[in-house]
Amino acid sequence: MSAAGPSSPALAPRLLLAVAVGGAVGALARWGLTEAWPADADGFPWATLAINVSGSFLLALLPALAVVRRRRELAVGLGPGVLGGYTTLSAYSEQARALLASGRTGVALVYLAGTLAACLVAVAVGDHWSDVAERRAFEAEGGDE
Repeated sequence: MSAAGPSSPALAPRLLLAVAVGGAVGALARWGLTEAWPADADGFPWATLAINVSGSFLLALLPALAVVRRRRELAVGLGPGVLGGYTTLSAYSEQARALLASGRTGVALVYLAGTLAACLVAVAVGDHWSDVAERRAFEAEGGDE
């Protein structure tokens, strides 16, 4: 998608608000889950793994929802907003770094590869419920940015 389409600019205030509010909601959900299930200093970061896998699944599922495809505010609010704020590459990489630094190389490698594999499977499963036309419509609304 181009930076600004002919019918509505990409930086329309309503879209910025949708992403901002969605991002705050997603970040709060992530924070709440990591507070409820904190990882031990040397433990496996299960909460972050669950967050990234569930977020990947939900992001892949969004194009299957007609209401999301019809409303650009929902597409950007839920995609880059909620799920962008919910999922976390920074915590994933920091937790892997901490595992490596504490000498838990095997656990770090399992975490890195396992998260990637689980997220790809989650995307494939979520993607199963939408077709090519639905994914294109979702992309046109900016929900995959």
